[in-house]
Amino acid sequence: MKNCTMNFDEYYWHDSILENISINRTDPGNNDSIEIIVKWYEDKSTSKLVFKKSYLFKATMNFGIIANESIDDAYIAPPDDEDLIGFYKKWGGTFDHIKLYCYVIKTSSTGSEIRILAEGVEIMKV
Repeated sequence: MKNCTMNFDEYYWHDSILENISINRTDPGNNDSIEIIVKWYEDKSTSKLVFKKSYLFKATMNFGIIANESIDDAYIAPPDDEDLIGFYKKWGGTFDHIKLYCYVIKTSSTGSEIRILAEGVEIMKV
């Protein structure tokens, strides 16, 4: 299936399952990406989300719980998000010409949180 740009905030995330996370640095600095496999609650289909041109990946993941990694909520953070502001400030103007979004995924089963700064996200069925 062809990759499609994803309207992240319009998906129904609650109770969907986060199955896998991988970091792709085969072209470091030119196209670092984060890939996440999600099994959707509504139709039980599975998709790969590819966060293209990623610049920051933060994950506070809790393990040891015998349960699927169930998503509670996922959204694009507002432009005044502390990770966005902190990233631009840290690099002192180097990346000011690049429009980044902060994608946030929170899970209910383990209370985990994932934050990704990227230029965009694409979705494809797997």
